[in-house]
Amino acid sequence: MSDSRTDAVTVAVYFVASPLQYLAAQRIARDIEPGARQVLVWYKPGLKSVVDASEWDACSYMPWPRWEPLPGWFGRHRRLRANIDLVAGLVGRCDTLLLHSAVFDTEAINYFLHALPRRAGARTMHARILPDGLISIRRYPLSLPKRLMQRVRLLRRLIAPELRYRCSAGDRIGSDADFCDRIYVLPGLPHAYPAHKVCVLPPLVSRAQPVFEDGAASRRALVIGQPLVGAGLLPAPALAPLTGRIRDWLAGQGIVQIDYKAHPKDPGHELRHPDYRLIEPDCALEMHMARTRYDAVVGMRSSALLFARQIYPPAVQVVAFGWADALFKSEQEKTDMKHAFEQCGVRFA
Repeated sequence: MSDSRTDAVTVAVYFVASPLQYLAAQRIARDIEPGARQVLVWYKPGLKSVVDASEWDACSYMPWPRWEPLPGWFGRHRRLRANIDLVAGLVGRCDTLLLHSAVFDTEAINYFLHALPRRAGARTMHARILPDGLISIRRYPLSLPKRLMQRVRLLRRLIAPELRYRCSAGDRIGSDADFCDRIYVLPGLPHAYPAHKVCVLPPLVSRAQPVFEDGAASRRALVIGQPLVGAGLLPAPALAPLTGRIRDWLAGQGIVQIDYKAHPKDPGHELRHPDYRLIEPDCALEMHMARTRYDAVVGMRSSALLFARQIYPPAVQVVAFGWADALFKSEQEKTDMKHAFEQCGVRFA
């Protein structure tokens, strides 16, 4: 006979890889699924500093099989199975399972769609997509090679029955799949997802009373760094003029205190001027902005500019520089991204 107390349990699992996804998971856990058991799984080592374990019923780092396979033969395959054991242990037994991820086509996440409900004894499972910044404003159709790769991944079940890949068509992240019933999007951002699946999240951070660290005696700005030349987003000759133009603009605004937030993938700090103060907040950048007064927030094409515009009042200038020289994969990508910035109220300079 089943235990009715167990049957009533809903478990929400969040697979996250960025501070933005973490903030979205927090908001869903607090405002949308408050009655569920909340399980957080992060798979980027650098995210550990953002995670507050006290906010979750269970949480753990999960090694990515491709980058951290187990030693020896078939290390990637054995890591996939070990990850299922890890997450199943965090989840326990439940009746309803809600799986959240920014993407579901990757094997590191997809195999949970089949394996986890069976390990947890869940009778119902729903997959739900987390927002992923500017990536979420466009659709990414599955190419023929990716569709073929899905079929190849089906072969794993021949030696490990729990590794049964769930194939899908259409959008790569899984938004068109039958196992996906909800897609979370950020307020104010455009998207191209099926309207009947879309759920707009509340603001990820509250407009808390700003902290005036130095008595507000001088104007201050935040420059948001990101990999540009190194990531193929800007021609090398354009970098120095761009950095100088940002610095000149800030000086023209009478701003003398300038913080620089580096991107984890930008060790060269490409947009940093020598007199910028490098900051390393002990929380997500979005949370840092909500807690800190700035008179201007500037950068190039970072999604953090969109959230700055949502967080700060209109008197705070949020400006994107360098788009005349920026490189995009296609004109459509540039058009979509520019539309998102304009719709959120980010200025161009």
